[in-house]
Amino acid sequence: MNIVIIDDHPVNTRLMKVLCRQLPGAQAQEFLDPLLALAWCGAHEPDLVIVDYQMPQMDGISFIKALRLIPGREETPALMITANHELQLRYDALEAGANDFLTKPVDRAEFMARSRNMLAMRRGQKALSERAAWLAQAVEEATATILQRERDTIFRLARAAEYRDPETGAHVMRMAHYSRLIARQLGQPQEFQELLFQAAPMHDIGKVGTPDQILLKPDRLDPEEMAVMREHARIGYEILRDSPSPFLELAAEIAHSHHEKFDGTGYPQSLSGAAIPLAGRIVAVADVFDALTSERPYKHAWGVEESRDYVVAQSGTHFDPACVEAFLQAWPQVLAVREEFQDDPNDIAVARLRSQSALHKTRHVATPLHAKNPA
Repeated sequence: MNIVIIDDHPVNTRLMKVLCRQLPGAQAQEFLDPLLALAWCGAHEPDLVIVDYQMPQMDGISFIKALRLIPGREETPALMITANHELQLRYDALEAGANDFLTKPVDRAEFMARSRNMLAMRRGQKALSERAAWLAQAVEEATATILQRERDTIFRLARAAEYRDPETGAHVMRMAHYSRLIARQLGQPQEFQELLFQAAPMHDIGKVGTPDQILLKPDRLDPEEMAVMREHARIGYEILRDSPSPFLELAAEIAHSHHEKFDGTGYPQSLSGAAIPLAGRIVAVADVFDALTSERPYKHAWGVEESRDYVVAQSGTHFDPACVEAFLQAWPQVLAVREEFQDDPNDIAVARLRSQSALHKTRHVATPLHAKNPA
């Protein structure tokens, strides 16, 4: 335990230092200059400050006031020594932050008792502080574990959706990275960027409710089939909505809004402009660009520059111009992401086979989806 002794008389400091040596586990630092003592208290952590009231450079009350202004020294036990018996002085000292008093001439037994009490109080403070730090760490670790489990569950749901969707796992990784890049260029907070990165892969979770003959159809969908396909935005929202988790709430928002268009011609709510949630506007750019540059059972991949030109051409109609500009500003990073996360040829081959199988089933189904009158 570090004890700091401040008194402008060397005899007093030496006497108190000798007494402090008799306190178990204590070591004393003595100062004749209160300013030097204050500097030491700022650079080190004192466990008890014993300060004389009457000193030429700074009196004891002023010293304690200055000590309390040092971060982390607000609760350091302070014992003031004074020959003054006036109650007002003691009131002022207590108001400044003194914890106890000793009266000159200092009695050895009283000094030892009061010092022991102050050090015991300090040990209690440290124990509480360490306990609070341990609890904070435990809560942080438990919260991180819960969040990790939550995200793991959601990613497993996303993988389940991918097994039904001709899109590949690399697609959701690329568009998640693109989304984070756009958010970063827009100056969004780091917390939002990371939340968006985690939630964006859930954008098409609603496709678990889309029939295979529509989801995997290698040809253009007719109007009735398109209406069914568009339901995936609402289904995804219904799956993810009303969660106390900010992560799931953002995922629900993205699922519901990433097919809206800036000019109001999108779905499912025909929102326009700033009425579309920012996360939905960001993911719209990332998702469409990557879909254009990716091979699907029903189309060949577009070139990167051609896809970029399409995104630029749709700025202000399909896409939020600010999001398009942010996407272009991050273009070198976009290309790096595309290079890092490439489609697995096996995934594409499996998607083609499943698409062909779904087409075969559709042609032989007894009651086609589009047949309004089976008879």
